[in-house]
Amino acid sequence: MEVSGVASGVEQEPLQELTQEEQQWSPPEEEEQKRREELEKHRQLLCTDFASVTSSDVAVAQCFLAENDWDMQRALNSYFEPPLEEQYVDRMPQVPPVAENVVDLTDSPSGSNAVAPVKEAGLGLQEDASTLSLITWNIDGLDLSNLHERARGVCSYIALYSPDVVFLQEVVPPYLNYLQKRAASYTIIPGNTEGYFTAIMLKKSRVRVLKDEIIPFPTTSMMRNLLAVHATVSGNEICFMTSHLESTKTHAEERLKQLRLVLKKMSETSASTTVIFGGDTNLRDKEVAKLGGLPSNILDVWEFLGKPEHCHYTWDTSQNTNLDARYKCKLRFDRLFLRAASTGGQIIPQSLDLIGLEKLDCGKFPSDHWGLFCNFDVVL
Repeated sequence: MEVSGVASGVEQEPLQELTQEEQQWSPPEEEEQKRREELEKHRQLLCTDFASVTSSDVAVAQCFLAENDWDMQRALNSYFEPPLEEQYVDRMPQVPPVAENVVDLTDSPSGSNAVAPVKEAGLGLQEDASTLSLITWNIDGLDLSNLHERARGVCSYIALYSPDVVFLQEVVPPYLNYLQKRAASYTIIPGNTEGYFTAIMLKKSRVRVLKDEIIPFPTTSMMRNLLAVHATVSGNEICFMTSHLESTKTHAEERLKQLRLVLKKMSETSASTTVIFGGDTNLRDKEVAKLGGLPSNILDVWEFLGKPEHCHYTWDTSQNTNLDARYKCKLRFDRLFLRAASTGGQIIPQSLDLIGLEKLDCGKFPSDHWGLFCNFDVVL
């Protein structure tokens, strides 16, 4: 009786009120569904942008964004500051002037805007087979102060410019591990794995690696060598070389011996191959003049481009305050040399600029050296 009474007479009114209530709440449900769809679209766009910036894929992007509450800046920070394996820290040798302990690159505040330039730049740069871009940079891995912030700063520049090839000097094992974990779109070839060393990064989508070799400097007292990678780019054979020649004015004689070896190796490379050398040469102009200048078949890219003043000095203590140097000194330590191929396609320098000119949140520049960013034309 009670059940049937609920379905008849005066008991019908509560049921009618419930139906109206359901109807009243229907629009908010539709709005909620619309909000969910818009949120999903927004997250898909975030994944696409993240993948473009980091040269990763959408699956990786979704993982990092989801772990960071879909905050793009936090996700990028997390991507560019991976935990380092303790074995790399433990293996770091005591090489002067390196301190006994290595700073973990993940052991610093996450509030840096080191990757901010990446967000502001145009995403998803289109690759152009008629050009070749290259960065050479002494990243000062031997300086442990603010190492984490500075490492992230360097990586943000690589992500921003997306160069086809990167020459690095003063890489240390934690830095190498950092790059190997994060620069998935590059093949990374180090000149050593202990102490400090050089490395060459080659974009997998543009550069096909054929072989690599390490040429020792027999009389170095600073663990220096010449790293060479033979590869093809757009059908052109190119030998990429980098080195960190002996440092300080008192080691000029050894530095010139190393330069002679570099120039010899460049000249001996197959005539059908273009050779590009870049690195921290520590050279003074008078030292090159002492050799009689560069060989006639090898050009200095900066000189070839008309000696542009805006990228004249790559080590400038009047502008770069990382060393807190009392003296003011401007030198062109970092240089690019080119030996053209005698046949086939030609690689022609088009522009040269300094990078790393902005201070990070920590108050330091990414390195005590400015980096060099060079664009070449590839003429088939």
